[in-house]
Amino acid sequence: MSFQDEIAALGREAEAALRGAGSLAELLALKARFLGRKGGLAGLLKQLPTLPPPERGPAGRLANEVKERLERLAAEQETAFQGAERADRLLRERTDVTLPGRRPPLGRLHPVTQVAREIQGVFLRLGFDVVEGPDVELDAYNFEALNIPRDHPARDMQDTLYVTDEVLLRTHTSPVQIRTMEKHPPPVKIICPGRVYRADAVDPTHSPMFHQIEGLMVDRGVTMAHLKGVLTLFAHEVFGLETGVRFKPSFFPFVEPGAEVGIRCVICGGQGCRVCKQTGWLEVLGAGMVHPQVFRNVGYDPEEVTGFAFGMGVERIAMLKYGIDDIRLFFENDVRFLEQF
Repeated sequence: MSFQDEIAALGREAEAALRGAGSLAELLALKARFLGRKGGLAGLLKQLPTLPPPERGPAGRLANEVKERLERLAAEQETAFQGAERADRLLRERTDVTLPGRRPPLGRLHPVTQVAREIQGVFLRLGFDVVEGPDVELDAYNFEALNIPRDHPARDMQDTLYVTDEVLLRTHTSPVQIRTMEKHPPPVKIICPGRVYRADAVDPTHSPMFHQIEGLMVDRGVTMAHLKGVLTLFAHEVFGLETGVRFKPSFFPFVEPGAEVGIRCVICGGQGCRVCKQTGWLEVLGAGMVHPQVFRNVGYDPEEVTGFAFGMGVERIAMLKYGIDDIRLFFENDVRFLEQF
């Protein structure tokens, strides 16, 4: 058999083998066997220099033709195998777009935020505007303008966190009322939500930081009857129409007269229990008619205008509304607790 016959026979053998490959791995092995650096065709090409000169040219051209044909066939087969493999993978991994999507878990508002928005919504529907102020406040706004001078015993009612002798973390949102009255002549009808701070030890009913919403209404002819009507409506909106409401005389330096507003105990229905200390009533907020001195401090004439003010703790309202007995639950970020709201 001549050298060219050997090349042609190797070409036929390789072509048949490549066409009969059953997988990509088998194809690559056959490609290395016939076309690799140590393959059959490379072994024949090494023998070219030993041929007589007249035979070298034709043998070399035939070897190159066979090599090109086999490489082209191997490439076609490889592309076919890769396409089939890709189609199979797409079939196995395909997404059924007709199935309903998986909804991501949605977050929810914190219960304190929910209750704060509910409270604000009641007063917004009554025509009150929302006004906010700084958390770090001046003593002049937090105490003195509210008829609480430095030697006033009422300062002992609130354990204040002072930054300096004149700067403190506000103990209530009442300073916002003072700032608003200084800037705006009557009538004024606002609520003031925000964080407040007191040097209280943490226990089931106290926290050094909590939230308040205070309100103020000033105009000609505002009376205690308006105060009772607004706050009774508020209690019915938040706790239900069947809720009993009670106004009891109390003292606050910035109002005269002052009152504690209570609701019939939501736990025992007024029969008396541990939560209401057997009284049948729960205090929810403080209120009263604005003290004339407070009006003088902001430049209002107490002979011309009257007004009422009120303030409530948002966490306390939330605790009463949902029957929660520990304020610390609002700040511990236990998802099992928060998911219930």
